[in-house]
Amino acid sequence: MSDKPDDSGWTEPAATALLVLADGTVLEGAGLGATGSAAGEVCFNTAMTGYEEILTDPSYAGQIITFTFPHIGNVGTNEDDIETVNMAATPGARGAILHTGITAPSNYRATRHLDQWLKSRGVIGLSGIDTRALTTLIREKGMPNAVIAHEPSGQFDLEALKKQAREWPGLIGMDLVPMVTSAQRFTWDETEWVWNEGYGRQDKPEFHVVAIDYGIKRNILRLLAASGCKVTVVPAQTSAEDILALRPDGVFLSNGPGDPAATGEYAVPVIRTVIDKDIPTFGICLGHQMLGIALGGKTEKMHQGHHGANHPVKDMTTGKVEITSMNHGFAVDKDSLPKNVVQTHVSLFDGSNAGLALSDKPVFSVQYHPEASPGPRDSHYLFQRFTDMMRARKNGKPAAGAFRPS
Repeated sequence: MSDKPDDSGWTEPAATALLVLADGTVLEGAGLGATGSAAGEVCFNTAMTGYEEILTDPSYAGQIITFTFPHIGNVGTNEDDIETVNMAATPGARGAILHTGITAPSNYRATRHLDQWLKSRGVIGLSGIDTRALTTLIREKGMPNAVIAHEPSGQFDLEALKKQAREWPGLIGMDLVPMVTSAQRFTWDETEWVWNEGYGRQDKPEFHVVAIDYGIKRNILRLLAASGCKVTVVPAQTSAEDILALRPDGVFLSNGPGDPAATGEYAVPVIRTVIDKDIPTFGICLGHQMLGIALGGKTEKMHQGHHGANHPVKDMTTGKVEITSMNHGFAVDKDSLPKNVVQTHVSLFDGSNAGLALSDKPVFSVQYHPEASPGPRDSHYLFQRFTDMMRARKNGKPAAGAFRPS
């Protein structure tokens, strides 16, 4: 983009937003949402729906999302599809990159245009670039550090932005959970959304689950409640003693952002204590990664990560393939897992670990998001596996050993 006329006399408008990569590459586009600048890691997400849920997923803290689907914002936004639980915390993604400008909302549930919604949440947006080329760059070179900037005047201090992008340290070694976790303990009883009825309430719970909030999503809590659970959500740095004092039937390890090894400095000892007490434990995403560390494994940074709602995963305990929603840039190194850990799920895209379980304790986790939102509902059965474990333990029956490859 430039403000110089061509031979016909037409003047192309100046760029009002930039994406400045750490290597000095500059991509120009039209700005939307909040103004200013924000540094983060650029990833791409292949989901065709659910942009509001994606942008409010706390696991995206520290990241700038490139949407590969070209039409983002066409159904507007609403107050029901927000996934952030702690509304006072970091809102999720640091930036949004779109191919096409946002059209007027066309959905009966819409309450606001995406542009106004992004402004209200302090998220910078950029549209009008070739997102296919940017996605190809990420596939070839990995997820780059970058700065996204929006200035309606089109006047940028380019050298300062390049310096900001170059000096941003990246996600390796970064604990972002304090930015997104809840500040205090609370109870959750809201269940799933039903057409023309809205959200329900769980008033006759069978189980009490303590969910450790590393950046938990609302729909995870809704599915736990819908599965018959009273859910007590506790901040990420809650001690094992305080968790055990709540006398849970099960413990849930939530999703979240950042490097699992960094967050694991304080989270892993708590997880190990819970496991030692034989309490049924279920982890998702960051919770899965830190469970892997707690069991003796290691995590590693991925080249391009997995971000989308169309990722095929094989359940090794049943032989079935499910289409899953994923959002992670770190993974458990399957070769580092000890012999008493069973690999229960495998990504069919690259063979990376997507699930694990202990063979002798009621403990399991998955790398993907079984609650979806957005994404397919193929993996809702995992919440039933969790409640089956808790029911077995309450009834004095063996709760482990259900995860064996078919």
